[in-house]
Amino acid sequence: MSTAIWHDTMDSPIGPLRLAADARGLRQVWFARDGQPHAVPPHWQHAPDALRFARVQLQEYFDGTRRAFSLPLHPLGTPFQQEVWRALAEIPYGQTISYGELARRIGSPAAVRAVGAANGRNPLPLVLPCHRVIGSNGSLTGFGGGLPTKRWLLGLEARVAGGDLFG
Repeated sequence: MSTAIWHDTMDSPIGPLRLAADARGLRQVWFARDGQPHAVPPHWQHAPDALRFARVQLQEYFDGTRRAFSLPLHPLGTPFQQEVWRALAEIPYGQTISYGELARRIGSPAAVRAVGAANGRNPLPLVLPCHRVIGSNGSLTGFGGGLPTKRWLLGLEARVAGGDLFG
């Protein structure tokens, strides 16, 4: 028996976002590619009401009134990826850390590249804030939504938190 997966698209200041969830929680957030929302498999059901819980909190984040998400989550990944993604959720709003620091936080300081790969496969960007992970020299590095989006998100958080992430 297959699990029902619901999807919807929401407009955001960084372009359309495609959201997907199942009965256990939010599974994926995708950024648009070339202005078009991520394609979904034909067996997924378009169900705006089923994604309302996520849309509301994401909109609050974009409005600057939400600093932490309290959503049921159901990201699919390996045990190592799950560990990295849990650590992402612990990065405070308005702060950044390096990939090396993220590797240290999960107890695998030599696994910087593996942590970077897991970060790159994060199915819940924004909610599990992979945009807060930067290069050890402070540079903005790869991000699924593109570097301009990463800069915008970090700028939003800096403004809301009253700091300046870019010195």
